[in-house]
Amino acid sequence: MAKSRVSYVCGACGAESSKWAGQCADCGAWNTLSEVVAASAPKGRFAGYAGETAAQVVRLPEVESSEESRTPTGLPELDRVLGGGLVGGSVTLIGGDPGIGKSTILLQTLARLSARMPILYVSGEESRQQVSLRARRLGLGDADLGLLTETCVERMLAVARQERPKVMAVDSIQTVFTEQLQSAPGSVSQVRESAAQLVQFAKREGIALFLVGHVTKEGTLAGPRVLEHMVDTVLYFEGDAGNRYRVIRAIKNRFGAVNELGVFAMTEKGLKEVSNPSAIFLSRHAEPVAGSVILVTREGSRPMLVEVQALVDESHLANPRRVTLGLEQNRLAMLLAVLHRHGGIAMYDQDVFVNVVGGVRVSETGADLPVLAAILSSFRDRPLPTDLVVFGEVGLAGEIRPVPNGLERLHEAAKHGFRRAVVPEANAPKKGSLEGMEVVRVRRLREALEQMQ
Repeated sequence: MAKSRVSYVCGACGAESSKWAGQCADCGAWNTLSEVVAASAPKGRFAGYAGETAAQVVRLPEVESSEESRTPTGLPELDRVLGGGLVGGSVTLIGGDPGIGKSTILLQTLARLSARMPILYVSGEESRQQVSLRARRLGLGDADLGLLTETCVERMLAVARQERPKVMAVDSIQTVFTEQLQSAPGSVSQVRESAAQLVQFAKREGIALFLVGHVTKEGTLAGPRVLEHMVDTVLYFEGDAGNRYRVIRAIKNRFGAVNELGVFAMTEKGLKEVSNPSAIFLSRHAEPVAGSVILVTREGSRPMLVEVQALVDESHLANPRRVTLGLEQNRLAMLLAVLHRHGGIAMYDQDVFVNVVGGVRVSETGADLPVLAAILSSFRDRPLPTDLVVFGEVGLAGEIRPVPNGLERLHEAAKHGFRRAVVPEANAPKKGSLEGMEVVRVRRLREALEQMQ
């Protein structure tokens, strides 16, 4: 009999402790330690992780470098987020809110791949009938994919060894358990151990593996954060499940660009790709409105146009509100301080609300200047021109700093019909302007505010 022991594992970082405490000693999170009863693993269970009986040292120049073969999934937007397609032996973790489309996009992807290779879809949450009903609703009832309803990872891997699929999906990892542990499915130890066995199997057999993960109320992946370090790619669904459009962002990708974005539209037949995301994030008001400006951001490998809206209203509170949706709230407070110090405009008695249209989350610093432009437009109640785009980072000294890939952003704006751009001096083209577009160079915040009056 394997020896059992009781320990406490942090649900935020995965750290293990011999006794319970209110605060995790590693990450500092409160009330995250949960009791787990684990059995000691048998000796040699992790032997031969890569199919070798003994470790060998190889010099770096002796390693044969070859291009990894990628398999297109049939969904161009998903291929973009994955870095060009699926790689054999890769493990992809898909996370998102309930009902946002994780199982839907997984079933669509596997159905398209089933025409070219053997597929195994393991469902731990739904019965065969439920999966079949979803497939028929999406028009995929004739897809030749293997379906297995199982939650025990040992029995799951035994079936996979017999079927020998090229692509395998587990929905979801929180329902899977291993017989080597006595804790309940969904606990920290079960999620970590089950994922380790699945990753080990996928690497050894060269199978492309999909794992579906739940998220907590804070929006992070449920279970230990070590789960994100075990996989090759982490994809998150962003936005509200009630919104028609779904945005998938690559948080981690060992085979492609990080922060790559894929945009889909939810329809009766499942998720459909949006080939021109900039069009859905622009309101295109019938007439100019105050507090609205167009930002040219860059998500992954492509530029994208989004609308930034601001509302400034007189505050009757001792501490005026600073509310942001799609942007970092602390950065808004910093930008308002820079606007007061270097622009001479105070907002200490005003409530400021900033929103990025379409539910997109913008984390880059290129949104600094557009945010201030929208705030100033709402404060003065003066609409900005509808053919104007703005991007640039604002420093604490009032300088306008350049952002990466400025010329690509300008070309994207010109392609959508914008005729004027306010950009940092270092991002302006050398010839002074693009064909059909006036490019205004600014170095200081005051210069930028004068150009957008």
